[in-house]
Amino acid sequence: MSATHTPVMLNEMLNALRPDNGDTIVDATFGVGGYSRAILEEADCSLWAIDRDPAAIKRAEAISSDRFTVARGTFGQMDALLAKYGVFQVDGIVMDLGVSSPQLEEKSRGFSFRHDGPLDMRMALQGPTAADFVNAADEDCLVKIIRTLGEERLARRIGKAIVAARSENPIKRTGQLANIIRRVVPKAKDGLDPATRTFMALRLHINNELGELDRALIAAEQLLAPGGRLVIVAFHSLEDRRVKRFFDERTGYSNRPSRHAPQQQSLCQPSFSQARRRPLKPTPAEIASNPRARSARLRAAWRTASAPWHTKPSDAHKGAAA
Repeated sequence: MSATHTPVMLNEMLNALRPDNGDTIVDATFGVGGYSRAILEEADCSLWAIDRDPAAIKRAEAISSDRFTVARGTFGQMDALLAKYGVFQVDGIVMDLGVSSPQLEEKSRGFSFRHDGPLDMRMALQGPTAADFVNAADEDCLVKIIRTLGEERLARRIGKAIVAARSENPIKRTGQLANIIRRVVPKAKDGLDPATRTFMALRLHINNELGELDRALIAAEQLLAPGGRLVIVAFHSLEDRRVKRFFDERTGYSNRPSRHAPQQQSLCQPSFSQARRRPLKPTPAEIASNPRARSARLRAAWRTASAPWHTKPSDAHKGAAA
C-alpha cells in the first residue's frame, strides 16, 4: 500500500458492510487496496476486487490469499465480470468513488494540477486523453462539461480561454491547462485552486465516471443476495446525489406522498432498505489526520428479497445536467 494512502472512513465502512465468515464480498473499486486488506482481516470471506487501472491490478496481484481474486474491468461491469467466474450472487459490495492517491501523485497520469505532466487522466490507459478532448472539443461542448460535471460557474470564461490558448499552441500538459484557468478565474476565498473544478470535470468526462456509477448501482442490485449490504463512499456532490437518488427510489422513499403533489406509486417493490437516510461523515479526528477525508460521505443500504427493478442507467451527462 502507498505510504501516503490512508483508507477513508475505514471503520465506518466495515461497520456498514459487516463482512462475516463464509461471505462473498466485492471491493468494486480496488485502488490501493486499503478496503480489501481490511475486509480480508475482518472475516474469513471470499473477496473479489475490481479495477480498470493496470497499476491497481498489479497492486492487487501482490495480495497473497486463496480467498482473494482480482478482475480487471469497470465496476459498472461487475455483474458480467463475476459471471465469468461463476459468481452470480454476493453478500456485500463496497465502492470507494473517485481517484486513488497514486493516480493523483503520479505525474505521468495527468490527474493533478499540482504536478506538471502529460494531460492524460485515463484510468484504464485506453481511449482518448484529456488533451485530445481539450484540443478538439468546440467551446460550447467544453463549457457544458465544465459547468455540469465541474459545477463551475465561470465555465464560459474558461472555455473561451482554452479555445484561445490552443489556437496558438496545443494544450498537452497539466501545467499548461492549470495556468490558462488561473489567468481567468480568481482564487477562491477558501484557498481552492481555480483549476480544481475544471480538472474534476475533465476526469469525470474522460472516464465516464457518472455513467459507470449508474451501471454499478444497477449491477449491485442484480448481484446482492437478500440481506446483502451495499456501502458507497463518495467524495463530491454529483456522485453523492446520484447515490442518494438511487437509494431514495429503491427504498420507496421518493414515492412517499406529498401534500404539494399528487401521490405517485411505483409498480416495483423496494429492492433496498436503509437504517438511516442521511450519510455518515468522517470524524473531526480523521479529517485532521487525513484531509482527503474532508468531503467523504458514506451511504449504505441492505438488499430486500424483492426483484431488481431492471432500470436502464441514464446518460451520464443528461443526469449531471438534470
